[in-house]
Amino acid sequence: METGRTAGDGVPEDILLATEQLYQDAASNLSAAMTALRAGRMGEVKAAMLAVKDLKAAFQMVMDERTRVDRLRKQVAGVAGDCAHDFEAARDEIGRRLALLRAAGSGG
Repeated sequence: METGRTAGDGVPEDILLATEQLYQDAASNLSAAMTALRAGRMGEVKAAMLAVKDLKAAFQMVMDERTRVDRLRKQVAGVAGDCAHDFEAARDEIGRRLALLRAAGSGG
């Protein structure tokens, strides 16, 4: 399912979309199996168990891909280690502290 769509500098959003589709498919299969079980068709127990297993695996894949995509987006945006450098806020803080020092005078 390669469509070549990427965001930023090669973030593989297609993988995330495909993984989310797998998750939705597994959830639909589980729902169908549960409906069959409620209707008394006990032969669907195996299908329900398989659907739960698939759903868990798909969920883990979705979470892994989302984490990977988020990490890559942050790298592309210049954010490192979950912490963006806010230079404007740093300049404001330095200015505020200098103003406090000026207001305090020489003190001597």
